[in-house]
Amino acid sequence: MVQLTTMRADARPEDILEVLKRDGGLILENVLSNEQVAAVTREIMPYVEATTPGRDDFTGNLTTRTGALVARSPACRELVLNETIEALCELFLHPNCARHQLHLSQVIRIMPGQKAQAIHRDRWAWGTWLKDIEPQLNTIWAITNFTKENGATQVVPGSTRWPDKQQPTADEIGYAQMKAGSVLVYTGSLFHGGGENASNADRIGINITYTLGWLRQEENQYLSCPPDIAKGLDPKLQALIGYQMGSYALGYYTPPLPPGEGPEVVPPEFALGDKAAALAGEATLGTSDLRDSLRDGLRSSQAERNGGR
Repeated sequence: MVQLTTMRADARPEDILEVLKRDGGLILENVLSNEQVAAVTREIMPYVEATTPGRDDFTGNLTTRTGALVARSPACRELVLNETIEALCELFLHPNCARHQLHLSQVIRIMPGQKAQAIHRDRWAWGTWLKDIEPQLNTIWAITNFTKENGATQVVPGSTRWPDKQQPTADEIGYAQMKAGSVLVYTGSLFHGGGENASNADRIGINITYTLGWLRQEENQYLSCPPDIAKGLDPKLQALIGYQMGSYALGYYTPPLPPGEGPEVVPPEFALGDKAAALAGEATLGTSDLRDSLRDGLRSSQAERNGGR
């Protein structure tokens, strides 16, 4: 059986990136203390216990999936903003975007008797149209111990370069076995799937994923964490869940106010009460480098059209 690389919690993001590019996934050991795991558990379990199981084989008839974690759990907000993961997002995603964003926050509880999930790629959330670009970075935080018996995530190291239709053989599949407080980090192109729970206890993990700022998020953060909740969050978290421009001209809106009673074009921060952002007007819709990127893109497009005539 293949093994995932395991690294220390204090590993340098650059070293993590090297393994991630090679294997597609790895484990960071003991990132959370026992006290932090306990705090997360206290906050999420009332919601988890009230969540109904999935309704098909993929979501799991004996699996629950609980979202809106940014709105519901202060302890989970700390996971979303983890400095190592944020630094890794900068290194891994920013070659293809100006900003990254939170894609999904979800507690996944695999209960006893649940069969293994089909092996898949998370990037298929956008179909298979994206080519030659990695759209996301994923984490699964172990809130209970992960073992092969209780449903540790199936992973296929090295599968990021496979064709979409390829499926692994049994000897190519490993298992993300790790202690509570550890984190599985993997790319959107890694073939993986929830494991079979043949134990008598739940396996609980928190799936927190990040994506390019110009792609639609799997979990609609504006509805999961609306402005009346988001306005009280750390500004870094506000931006990460989407209350910022994705790049120049991506994400602005017009407040639907009576004639003359409000601005016409404002960035998302305005919904949180950031009137200064609105008063700054069009300048808030993108930094100069983003505007330059837009200008260069338009010029390149025009040049291609002219060259094709």
